[in-house]
Parts: sequence; C-alpha cells; structure tokens
Amino acid sequence: MPGILYLIPTTLSAAASADADLLATIIPDHVQKITASLNYFIAENAKTARAHLKLIAQHHPLATAMQEIRIKELSVNTAATELPALLAPLLAGQNAGLISEAGVPAVADPGANLVRLAHQHGVIVNPLVGPSSLLLAVMASGFNGQSFAFNGYLPIDADARMKRIKLLEDRSRQEKQTQLFIETPYRNSGMLEALAATCSPTTLISVATALTTPDEKIKTQSAAQWKKDLAAARAPDFHKKPTVFLFLAE
Repeated sequence: MPGILYLIPTTLSAAASADADLLATIIPDHVQKITASLNYFIAENAKTARAHLKLIAQHHPLATAMQEIRIKELSVNTAATELPALLAPLLAGQNAGLISEAGVPAVADPGANLVRLAHQHGVIVNPLVGPSSLLLAVMASGFNGQSFAFNGYLPIDADARMKRIKLLEDRSRQEKQTQLFIETPYRNSGMLEALAATCSPTTLISVATALTTPDEKIKTQSAAQWKKDLAAARAPDFHKKPTVFLFLAE
C-alpha cells in the first residue's frame, strides 16, 4: 500500500525560521508532530528544509536522526522525468513530506507537479494547516474574498507590465474580482510605482508585507493616495521583504 504524501507548511520568514517560540505561534503542534515523525522529504531547498527540521526538533524529537533523514530536492529546474524517482519511496509504502520555500507546498510552487503525479498513482495526499501569504493577504485587504485570482509574477518589461495591469484591472472591474500577485522582493518599489501610475485613481491597492512576522505591515488605499505617498517619499518599508500585491477596481 502506498505511503502518504504530507504537504508540510513552513514559516514565511527567516526570523521565524530561527525562533522556536515564534514557530509555535505559526505552525500547529500536530503539524510539527507529523513532520518530526517522517524520515523522507522532498524539498525545494534541502538546506532550509534541514533548518526547519532542526527548529521542529526543539519542540518534538525527530523520529530519525538528522543525518539519516533523506531530503531530495524538487525545484523549478527539476525535469518531469525525475519525478517518478522522487515518488518511488511512497509507492513502496513510505510516508513523505513535501516542503516548499513558498510557505505552503504546491501553491506558486513546483511541488504541484509531484502532487499531480501522486494522485495518478493512488497516493494519499494530506495537506497540513499552515500560513499561506496569499490567503492572509486576501483576508486582510478588505477586498472581495468570494472571487479572487492569483496571477503569479507580472512581466518585468515596463510596457508589458503596464498592459498586463490594465488587462487585470479591466477584469477586476467587470467581474468584481480581486487580483493578486507577487514580485521578487528587491523589485517591490518598482511594482508599487507601476501600479500607482497605471491603475485608475479609484482602484484600491493593498500591499501586504512580511506576513506572520514581527515586521508585518498591511495597507489598503486608492491608487491616487498611493501615488501621493510615493511622491512624498512615504513608500512602505518593504525592500527585500516578501510582499503580496492586490487590487480591486471599482
């Protein structure tokens, strides 16, 4: 009988990843216990996965010595032909944990390909409770939580990005749909400037930064007000901090 593929959430910041007390406020205890019981993991980054396991071990002793735990990497560069080998231990009856750099696995994350393959082979997939920056941002924005769309990354090219923003704004207005996306943290300022300059003045824009961390900041206001703030050098403190951007056109 195949093993179970557990989708294991992690913290959303380096600070939380190094603080056992903060970990307890973010990751439920039963999730930590399941994580500690496993000895095979598929992770986007083996180094950070080990760091997470060491943090877990401060609350729950690992069932297997750290040096004996197997961690195989699954990244955006992993070829589809490599996935069966990652799944093989589960098909042999071993339970495994999927750990992502994105907070929760398989959402804006290459782990989704392994999850799909697991379903195809009759492997039980068990998603565990943990922080999703995308859902937390929707919750805190004040925008439509009945209809929303995550669009990943917008184009880097300025003209292409402007066209994409306009397209999403039209969709938001017509369907009353919240649009959300992310950006590489060092380009946060450029993204907010593009949104403030491109969106209609009444379109509401929300910026959710460093969610679940001591540096968490969430602010929602009109594009016109963001434009004034940026002109007055009142940009959010979000340089190199994970940030979710959302807007809702009226």
